[in-house]
Amino acid sequence: MKHLLNALGPALLALTLLLPPGLHAAEPAPAETPRQLPRVVILATGGTGASAANSATYQAARVPVEQLLASVPQLPSLAEVRGEQVFQIASESFANEQLLALGRRVAELAESPEVDGIVITHGTDTLEETAYFLNLVERTEKPIVLVGSMRPGTALSADGALNLYNAVAVAGNPASRGKGVLVTLNDEIHSGRDVSKALNIKTEAFKSPWGPLGMVVEGKSYWFRLPAKRHTLNSEFDIRRIASLPRVDIAYAYGNLDDTAYRAFAGAGARAIVHAGTGNGSVAAPVVPALRALRKEGLQIIRASRADQGGFVLRNAEQPDDQYDWLVAHDLNPQKARILAMVALSKTQDSQELQRIFWEY
Repeated sequence: MKHLLNALGPALLALTLLLPPGLHAAEPAPAETPRQLPRVVILATGGTGASAANSATYQAARVPVEQLLASVPQLPSLAEVRGEQVFQIASESFANEQLLALGRRVAELAESPEVDGIVITHGTDTLEETAYFLNLVERTEKPIVLVGSMRPGTALSADGALNLYNAVAVAGNPASRGKGVLVTLNDEIHSGRDVSKALNIKTEAFKSPWGPLGMVVEGKSYWFRLPAKRHTLNSEFDIRRIASLPRVDIAYAYGNLDDTAYRAFAGAGARAIVHAGTGNGSVAAPVVPALRALRKEGLQIIRASRADQGGFVLRNAEQPDDQYDWLVAHDLNPQKARILAMVALSKTQDSQELQRIFWEY
C-alpha cells in the first residue's frame, strides 16, 4: 500500500492543481479593518434649505436640523454626522451678534479631537459674508464648509439635498484641510473669501471672480487651485479674542450722488464707511469734501467697487488715497470689505496697518 501511494503521489498532485479554484481547500480570509468614517458636525442656521414651499415665494428657516439630516439618508455613507441648531433665521437678518456666536461655536468644535469637519447650513443672501468672516477668524486647518440652496426643500428639482451631501463629502475629506473656509453649491467648491451670490433665481447662483477651487462629482472632490490670501490658521485674527465688532457701513454710489448717506452713517456711530464706488471705486466730486472731513474726524474711508465679478480698486488711481489717507479694498466687493474692516478695526486703528491687512487678506 505504501508503495502504491508513493507511486500515485505525483499523479494526485497534478490532478489537484488542475481542479477549479473553488474546489481547493479555502484559506481563511484576512479580517477586514472597519473603515473609519470622518466625524462631521452640521450647524444649522436657517435659510432656503430649511424652508418648505414650491415656488420662489416662501418663508425661510422653518425646518429643524433633524429633518434636514433625515432628508438626505445617504449621509451616513459619507461620515458620522450629528447636527446642532445654532439659529433658525433667514440670513438677511444675520447681525454681528450671530457672526460672533457662530464663530465661537465653530472654534469650540474645531478644537475637539472628536470632530474632523464642520458644515454650516446658511441662507444664501449673506452666506458669502459669514464665510469670509469665518475665513478670517477661525484658527484651524479642519475643513469648515458653508452650504445653502436656491430652491426650498419641497420645490420641484430642489437643490438642497445634493448641496448638503456634497458639503459633508468635502468636510469629511482630509484633502480639504488647510484650504480655508469653503462654500459648496451647484457641485462647485469655492473659497469663502472670493465667492459671492451673483444670481438670485438660478441654482448656479454663486460665482468667484477668479474661479472655483474645485468640483464635487458623485461625492468625490477634485481640486484645481488653492487660495493665495491669508486665512484661518495663518490669520492674525482669532475669534476667541474678539469681544465685539465695530459698526462699519456701506454707501452705494450712483449718478447724482451727494453726501447724505455718509454723514448719516457717521452720525450713527460708524467707525468706517465703505464707499461702493463705480468702476475703480470712483468718488463723485460733490462727495469728496465730506469724505475728507470725515476722515479727519477719525472715520476710515474705504474705496471699493460696485462692479460685479471682479471689481478691482487700485490705490491712488481715481483718487489720491495717500494724500487723503483713505484705504482701498483691493479686489474685495463692498460687503466683504465691510467684514474685513470690522475684523481689522478690532485690532488696529492705524491706516497703514489697515491697508496692509486689505492687501494680505
